[in-house]
Amino acid sequence: MTDLSKELGIPLGKPIELVALAVKESAIRCRTLGSHIPITLRKVRGEVEGEILSVRPEKLWQFKNTNYMSGKVESVRIDIPALNLEPLSLNDPRPWKPEEEYWGEPDDPTLKYFKGIKKFGQRTSYEMEQILPFEDPEDPFDDPITVANDLFQEGQFDEAYRMMEKLLVEDLRCLDAHAHLGNWLFNRAKGPQSFSLEMSRKHFEVGVRIGELSFPGDENIVLPWGRIDNRPYLRCLHGYGLALWRMGEAEEAHRQFERMLWFNPSDNQGARFLLMDMDEGKTWDEVEW
Repeated sequence: MTDLSKELGIPLGKPIELVALAVKESAIRCRTLGSHIPITLRKVRGEVEGEILSVRPEKLWQFKNTNYMSGKVESVRIDIPALNLEPLSLNDPRPWKPEEEYWGEPDDPTLKYFKGIKKFGQRTSYEMEQILPFEDPEDPFDDPITVANDLFQEGQFDEAYRMMEKLLVEDLRCLDAHAHLGNWLFNRAKGPQSFSLEMSRKHFEVGVRIGELSFPGDENIVLPWGRIDNRPYLRCLHGYGLALWRMGEAEEAHRQFERMLWFNPSDNQGARFLLMDMDEGKTWDEVEW
């Protein structure tokens, strides 16, 4: 056992669980699950920020005050409750009444998707806490997400990814970072079995599962798009459903689109149209995007 192994309390050859915080081309910035020891893992095989890696360490060393590890990644999973994150708060409760909403014209074929929502009746509307590290409250139009997205659109991909990595290293609960990383990869994907699409799905799922910590066992709430801080969670949910559908997992995708409509009955993201396409038997490739 090496001195660093003793110092960190990480025995070589025995599995340890790491939380991925920033995934780079040849390494992953991690922390140990539970003890929060920073570790840079010198191996990458498609992990995303927020996943838990079970690693069997083979070597530990330190360079410029950074702990490095090489070893065999034995399994990877999304298990958000195991991360012991503080749930995002649900703020400013207000009554939401379906009878006060506009549901469209009587001949609208998508009205059927709102029947259960209207029948359920009054619920409570909330605005989900939004985590945005390094935000300048005096300049709301120059937030880190907007800056990173602008860099990405300009073709400065490395710098855009570095900004997103900084946000997630600071706080994995930055849902908009998960949503944008998922979206960037989704738009790069070439087919239903592509590596980029699988990575995209995982980014979106991590964001969805973090949001779900806020309402364990009870989804009978409303998270309207009009309450702006709900949008990162709704973007993750939308992207997760699209990625599942594109990968051929239509049944689970349908369930996520139903959840979108349930949380946000005003349906600014068009979940009802996606549901109608799916119920007509259309595949992802048969829809005009």
